[in-house]
Amino acid sequence: MADIRSYTMNFGPQHPAAHGVLRLVLEMEGEVIRRADPHVGLLHRATEKLAESKPFNQSIGYMDRLDYVSMMCNEHGYVLAIEKLLGIHPPKRAQYIRVMFDEITRILNHLMWLGAHGLDVGAMTVFLFCFREREDLMDVYEAVSGTRMHATYYRPGGVYRDLPDRMPQYEPSQFRSSRDLERLNAARQGSLLDFIDDFCKRFPGCVDEYETLLTDNRIWKQRLVGIGVVSPERAQELGFTGPMLRGSGVEWDLRRKQPYEVYDEVDFAIPVGTNGDCYDRYLVRVEEMRQSCRIISQCVDWLRRNPGPVMVDDHKVVPPTREEMKDDMESLIHHFKLFTEGYCVPEGEVYAAVEAPKGEFGCYLISDGANKPYRVKVRAPGFPHLAAMDEMANGHMLADVVALIGTQDIVFGEIDR
Repeated sequence: MADIRSYTMNFGPQHPAAHGVLRLVLEMEGEVIRRADPHVGLLHRATEKLAESKPFNQSIGYMDRLDYVSMMCNEHGYVLAIEKLLGIHPPKRAQYIRVMFDEITRILNHLMWLGAHGLDVGAMTVFLFCFREREDLMDVYEAVSGTRMHATYYRPGGVYRDLPDRMPQYEPSQFRSSRDLERLNAARQGSLLDFIDDFCKRFPGCVDEYETLLTDNRIWKQRLVGIGVVSPERAQELGFTGPMLRGSGVEWDLRRKQPYEVYDEVDFAIPVGTNGDCYDRYLVRVEEMRQSCRIISQCVDWLRRNPGPVMVDDHKVVPPTREEMKDDMESLIHHFKLFTEGYCVPEGEVYAAVEAPKGEFGCYLISDGANKPYRVKVRAPGFPHLAAMDEMANGHMLADVVALIGTQDIVFGEIDR
């Protein structure tokens, strides 16, 4: 037999499973991978450098665009860091709203991951199912912030505005029958909280549907079981966080271990895997969606019972209302100064981290007392996972690379930054 020499091949960046901008250089021996070298930087937007050239309050929108499928969680990390430096604490209602939207974001992220992972591995139906529910949550984003993705809803001191009393509804259209319109608007007759409550009642049944399609599916298990095994000790050494770490059997979750906002007041479980393979990480994320649904339900109950402010009452940090600004000279001055030069943050350095859907999203800020940060460093959860690609892929077949990229739940906005 002829000797098989190793050869090098490019996986991506335009490969559909490279999720747009990963160039993976694979050293192959026949069909087996001997080395995987991820080349990143094709999406570099200099977010951290841009944030250093703008007032604090003008960089919140950049955070949405890092991991662009878990938008509000990124904002949360940055806003928490600013609040730590300023020494301010948002009102209780704002904290519950933040926790609720963090969990809505977690479900949004996991639905995107499950749909894309299924599509990469060859399951098409689950993609359509996931996006059906994702659409409802996108409408929730739009109802509070006016935009479906890049919300800029969290602000230092609370959230931009309180939850709306009325949910936007579908309009009549020549492409939609009156019966369809009635069905689409059935859950939208009340407030935003009513709509979210209705979603929480429906969603566990939807997750059951995804599991019916995949969990015991013979092909799905053949593609995922035993692929990309990472031991608990190695996962910790590599700096894994989130479902990648919990899938290896390490029960580490910032919401439980270093609680922020009101996570210590809500009841939820932390799903943990046993084998550390792609299948376990799939099971962990699916169970996380159920637990997020539980947390959202608890937040909805609390928010219904407890009205109140959603912003601190300090016009040095928070702009006055439009009415105040039109009527009162002092409010006009506050408004003008806030939107032209922002606010000065006391000198110091701070690190704030949140349990984002992909893992620990941290924001390290250094302030020199000016109205813009001296340094911003983002700790993106996906970066250590991608760095382990070579180790995870070694000895596997070419087709398994697709499953590995899927299980890492990579989004390049945060990796390239």
